[in-house]
Amino acid sequence: MNYEISNRCMTVKIAATGAEMQSVSKDGVEYLWSGDQKYWPERAPILFPFVGRFTEGKYTLNGKEYCMGIHGFARSLPYRVVEHDRERIVMELEDTEETYESYPYHFVLRVSYELDENQINIGYQVRNNSDKMMYFGIGGHPGFKVPLEDGLEFSDYYLEFSGKGCPDRVGHTETCFLNGINKEFPLEDGQKIRMRHDMFDDDAIVLQNMPGEVTLKSDKGTRSVTVSYPKMSYLGFWHAPKTEAPYICIEPWTSLPSRQDVVEEFSNKSDLVRLGTGETYCNQWSITIR
Repeated sequence: MNYEISNRCMTVKIAATGAEMQSVSKDGVEYLWSGDQKYWPERAPILFPFVGRFTEGKYTLNGKEYCMGIHGFARSLPYRVVEHDRERIVMELEDTEETYESYPYHFVLRVSYELDENQINIGYQVRNNSDKMMYFGIGGHPGFKVPLEDGLEFSDYYLEFSGKGCPDRVGHTETCFLNGINKEFPLEDGQKIRMRHDMFDDDAIVLQNMPGEVTLKSDKGTRSVTVSYPKMSYLGFWHAPKTEAPYICIEPWTSLPSRQDVVEEFSNKSDLVRLGTGETYCNQWSITIR
């Protein structure tokens, strides 16, 4: 089942499963990736309670071992709607016996989508209902069509940050785990990344210490997508490796994957959010389409 919010500028459709956006359209033009299984069957999954992969698909917490798949479980479970009007929807996921087996916490995750003219404000709210410190990562993974207009090519596009900077690329192994070696990631004119399919042959590009906003655009076209992530520490760019996939994911994250060959002790992973008993965590990022 899909839900819809809309205003005079745009329409957004969201699935009950995963609270995942299924469509973002403006003036009859679709901006969101279609979920074509040839390349990647998802569109804009929510990553929780972990971002990325665990070594051997498992982690420990206070010495006990737990199993969890890539990007956690929130993207594949049904949510219930707790608010819904024309321009806003709030969807909720609570822990179950099944989630507790892989993630031993009682929690409530709320995901909100709210329209403001041509901008989608995406909110995350996590409440810890357990009697112990809760650790988690959270992030977005939206894919956007490239090109956004007929007659243009993937290579006509670039990513432009909102200001000049010198971000670091977070080092990953060939199997997409952290290798502990971060390197400066040069930007053209201090702001731009030109789009090439082969830039993803080694999987995702993950940056840190970057400006808080980036725009996907082309000098040959008029349509663009801006992603703003003021409280996210990491930003991933990705499409299916070694393909000419016609999309790019722009992914704001709070945390990072596991280290190569290390079964992580969750309580020791310094980049995770730490949330005390009864506390609530809030974060928000946005997508602006033009």
